[in-house]
Amino acid sequence: MVDIHTHLLPGVDDGVKTQEQSLDVLQRFAAAGVTCVVCTPHLSASEASHVPVERYARIHSALCELVPVGLTLQRGWEIMLDRPGIDLTGAHLRLGASRAILVEFPRGPLPSGTDLELARLRQSGVLPVIAHPERYGGSSLELVRLWRDAGAVIQTDTAYLLGDGERSVLARGMLANGLIDILASDNHGDQRSLWAAHEWLIEIGAVDASQLLTSVNPEALLSDQHLVPVPPVTVERGMFARLRELLGRKRGTSLKNTPIA
Repeated sequence: MVDIHTHLLPGVDDGVKTQEQSLDVLQRFAAAGVTCVVCTPHLSASEASHVPVERYARIHSALCELVPVGLTLQRGWEIMLDRPGIDLTGAHLRLGASRAILVEFPRGPLPSGTDLELARLRQSGVLPVIAHPERYGGSSLELVRLWRDAGAVIQTDTAYLLGDGERSVLARGMLANGLIDILASDNHGDQRSLWAAHEWLIEIGAVDASQLLTSVNPEALLSDQHLVPVPPVTVERGMFARLRELLGRKRGTSLKNTPIA
């Protein structure tokens, strides 16, 4: 599995605070079958010209020397589109060595013209990947389709897919309509992981979707290859609650109480 959205670079944002905390999460990831993790600290688009690249590179290099065998770390950012029209074409802003950039919208109601800004980014030569579209106020299946039509890739957080509330209903609606391209943990030093969603999808018979969402498509994204369309996955009534409880027991934690940042 490949996780393209994490906050595991220690001491740089609201994610993990220490190298030890990072390593604890990475060891759990490796034991669950994750082979590649992209560290994506928060960054505002308006600050993109003042990125502390060298400092972050040193922290990343030090962490790379200690990661479990078989696990590789790449660098990227989660870029808040706080102002439209910003040049985000710099290679240092991308996910690994790809042309993809991970972007998010401000909290609260979505600004107008989000599809136009995504189309502008695509036309500039980068591939915008929208982090957790299920989270934004005013988001809908129709809007997600509009973003995809503008050329964006859709990344859903596993915690929302397996959670409660309106945002989780939207996330599973996206899954049922084939609107999710990639799953990621958005781990901030907590229990969130790709493992739970991967196992859940396999349990409900969506083996192909599980592989595409957690391995095939994130690998393709990082190597600038075409992503494979994910078939719609419909969850039968009662299946979600049963599997959610099962996965919580397997990991020794309650998915219901997992923090979401």
